[in-house]
Amino acid sequence: MNRPIVAVAEAAGLDADQVRGRVKELLARDAEVAFLRRASAEQFEAAREAAPDAVHHPRSGLVVLTRPRPALSAPVAVVSAGTADLPVAEEALAGSAAFGLDAALIADVGVAGLHRLLAVRERLDEARLLIVAAGMDGALPSVVARVTSRPVVAVPTSVGYGSSSGGLAALSALLASGAPGLVVTGIDDGLGAAVLARRMLA
Repeated sequence: MNRPIVAVAEAAGLDADQVRGRVKELLARDAEVAFLRRASAEQFEAAREAAPDAVHHPRSGLVVLTRPRPALSAPVAVVSAGTADLPVAEEALAGSAAFGLDAALIADVGVAGLHRLLAVRERLDEARLLIVAAGMDGALPSVVARVTSRPVVAVPTSVGYGSSSGGLAALSALLASGAPGLVVTGIDDGLGAAVLARRMLA
């Protein structure tokens, strides 16, 4: 049986003892990479007692519990529509890097200023795969998929106001998109996008 690619658990609601126990369970699965998601600084300290090499990414709360894999020489661009989408983009970026992908962030290129996206088009084309995080109406991933030949993994985020409904508007818009080469994760699932990138590129 093949070694599992990923072991992951949510930190929400766990006390320090539960965090330590959950981390030990994750490491016992012997996956390529193990993650604890949405961990506070206090939960990270508890996790590090069980996994001393763990690394915390505070903006997203992602904890990488195991050492990153050797580089796969597969460039990935993580694209953020706005600064409010950065926690989700950071989760995708850190997750991709933990899998050994050569991940780089392109931030704040939402369609409200289309010239900003067009200014980085060469960088988009240099990547083998694009992860695009966007809230509000979720327009950016569809636009990106139409200006590049690369596969695009869209991550709708819960950022927005009015009738954005915690990301449901962005999710619905992306699922209805006719953009070629576009796939969609769940709301705020940056890590899911990173796992998909690993499976597609490795």
